[in-house]
Amino acid sequence: MRRLTVFLPLLLAALSAQLPVLAEAPLTLPPLAYQQRVLGNGLTVLSLEDHSSPTTAIQVWYRVGAKDDPQGRSGFAHLFEHLMFKRTKYLAAEQFDRLTEDVGGANNASTGDDCTNYLDVVPSNHLERLLWAEAERLQHLTVDEASFKSERAVVQEEFRSAVLTPPYGRLSYHLQQETWRVHPYHRPTIGSIEELDAATLADVQAFHSTYYRPDNAALIVVGDFDAAQLDAWIDRYFGGIARPTQPIPRVTAIEPEREADRRVTVRLPNVPLPALGLSWLAPKPDSADAPALKIAIALLAGGESSRLHQALVYRLQAAQGVDLSYEETADRGAVYATVLLASGQRIAKLEAALMAEIGKLASKPIPPAELDKAKTVLLTELLAKRETNEGRAYALGDAWIGTGSAKTANTELESLLAVTAADVQRVTKTQLIDGKRLSLEYLPETTAASGGKP
Repeated sequence: MRRLTVFLPLLLAALSAQLPVLAEAPLTLPPLAYQQRVLGNGLTVLSLEDHSSPTTAIQVWYRVGAKDDPQGRSGFAHLFEHLMFKRTKYLAAEQFDRLTEDVGGANNASTGDDCTNYLDVVPSNHLERLLWAEAERLQHLTVDEASFKSERAVVQEEFRSAVLTPPYGRLSYHLQQETWRVHPYHRPTIGSIEELDAATLADVQAFHSTYYRPDNAALIVVGDFDAAQLDAWIDRYFGGIARPTQPIPRVTAIEPEREADRRVTVRLPNVPLPALGLSWLAPKPDSADAPALKIAIALLAGGESSRLHQALVYRLQAAQGVDLSYEETADRGAVYATVLLASGQRIAKLEAALMAEIGKLASKPIPPAELDKAKTVLLTELLAKRETNEGRAYALGDAWIGTGSAKTANTELESLLAVTAADVQRVTKTQLIDGKRLSLEYLPETTAASGGKP
């Protein structure tokens, strides 16, 4: 062992002197080789053939989300996420579970600010059946009193369990409401118990006929299929669905720039320790600054080794946890931060420390290794999602909603790779340092009675 230790450096030096220098190959990422066409009724069809597994993902993305909820009827888009699994002209209630889960597949749905999507994955020999079923619930959904009342009760219970019951369930709820002063993004997706109670069956039926139509949707199919056969099935089941003549109403509200920082305090029961929420208005997903902002967020709060977590949780021991996210909503984005204070800490001190860390990112050199790590984490997350048919379908749908074109699914990764340290510092300064900040203090109800404030 001793002789090996003595001579190993010399041996490695000799070997390295004789080996050719390997040039670092540029990282290239295969594009999603999808096909796109638009049917005569306006339905956008995106398909990507891949026979690596005998499964197929079928997704339908509707361009209707919480921002489209009628005034005073918050939660309608979310309500339809549930109603779409009820009875249709030729399907029994909950039949989608039988068509997917009973053959080894799965289904799901979700509602966001800009869209509602329905996600299925099945063995590929069941593809035709799912295409028929998706076309069936698009054109023949039964919106009756029984379905409306039962699903309204489900949504309201979801609100109680997700927002009202957890100690910090209302933190993000209030933060979103206070962030947007004009744009309907201020309406939380989950809805409102009072406004859902005030809704009528006629309101709900009108919402369905307004937004659930072929020219407001994208059908995405990824996986094991024959392209010619797929096109024939889609033409057969979706091609005959009529396009309504009335125009689709679109949100035209524009959120004004903030002129000053703003501070809001809410006091609530069942809050063990204070919390702080912050928000900034941010670029849209197709902005040139969006990739650099994603890298900045990853550097600041991407895991336990990130700057904010290290500073606030470990070194200062002022916070239990910190979260920072960039919401890439289509009309305008927002950056949200939420921090749960550690016992005995004060909000002012914690907020100052958080902003100081953001300031360091904007003003001090970023080590290349740290920048590379943040990029690697983001790229790994994106690529891992594209390992499955449903992940690739989701990437296409998300791009179609966020930027208006599925093409951006193929430029997202390259845009992240091209971000420089200077880009990150510039965007951090313009968006988070110079940008006007909303601060929401989330306090226990008892602090009002005592007049105290952490």
